[in-house]
Amino acid sequence: MSSTGSSTGNSTAFDPVKTADVGRQVIRQEQKALGELADMLDGDFSRAVEAVLACRGRVAVTGMGKSGHVARKIAATLASTGTPAYFLHPAEAGHGDLGMVTTRDLILALSNSGETKELLNVLDFANRHNVPVVAVTSRRESVLGRMASIVLELPKTGEAKPLECAPTTTTTMSLALGDALAMAVLHVRGFTEEQFHELHPHGALGRRLALAGEIMAPQDKLPLVAEDTPFQNFVYVMSSKGFGCTGVVDAEGRLVGIVTDGDLRRLMDTLSVAQDGKDRDLMSLKACEVMTRDPLTALESEPASRIFATMHRKKVTCIFIVRDGKPVGLLHVHDEEKS
Repeated sequence: MSSTGSSTGNSTAFDPVKTADVGRQVIRQEQKALGELADMLDGDFSRAVEAVLACRGRVAVTGMGKSGHVARKIAATLASTGTPAYFLHPAEAGHGDLGMVTTRDLILALSNSGETKELLNVLDFANRHNVPVVAVTSRRESVLGRMASIVLELPKTGEAKPLECAPTTTTTMSLALGDALAMAVLHVRGFTEEQFHELHPHGALGRRLALAGEIMAPQDKLPLVAEDTPFQNFVYVMSSKGFGCTGVVDAEGRLVGIVTDGDLRRLMDTLSVAQDGKDRDLMSLKACEVMTRDPLTALESEPASRIFATMHRKKVTCIFIVRDGKPVGLLHVHDEEKS
């Protein structure tokens, strides 16, 4: 019976130890290559940073094959950190996509050999229209190296063993070099967390950088009761709003206390409160008699991450957001988990 696999060479018996050894060898080889790359960064790298900063258009990142995959990631990293960028497919460029490139742009071209034929149309266009080119290649003397304004040369470390021909070490170095370029530009620009949040309004990171006022439950959704609200009524509000708590406000609408599920559990454990030798019915209690006074609050302008950290430290599940002492929103610990 034939195997369902698609092996194209002579297979060897699976050995977990030797397999792990191969993995470690690859990672250590790439680690060594990255160290050599870091040591090689010099004036050309600084010139590349200056070129990106001077670009009045967008950075067109281009590469073919595995270099193209890396180029897409570099373009995405640049764009997400304040440098407008896009991926330009070199093969499609010769079929009309060069129309995306303007004389205000800068081209960042990736090719280990520097001889990728699909890049020739891009390089010719850049030369004719005086568009600066930053090259990432291991061969400064290559066509790409000669036609580029700035060359970021990769150390000639070879690809990872045992095959030593599949793009591995070189693509890792190219990716790291793109990250280094993006972060250096970010540093010089003084790009802030607030600016990063503007470009990442969704997802865990964007939510972590958000301000309380941006993600809080709005005022019309808040569980709020007056100080003299009977037990049955404020329990209903807690249940219907679904936050596991209710805020207690005075006659002027200022937050004076909070009642949580935990408060009710502790109260129910006693079932009744002794008063003058008589049992007092729970239903006769009012919100002001059960609430925790002076609860933790926060402002709309505070970073949500700081508020969530306080909630974890104080072991509370919700915090009211106030303006002039009056509740205008609410953050629940589950808001952090949803991000």
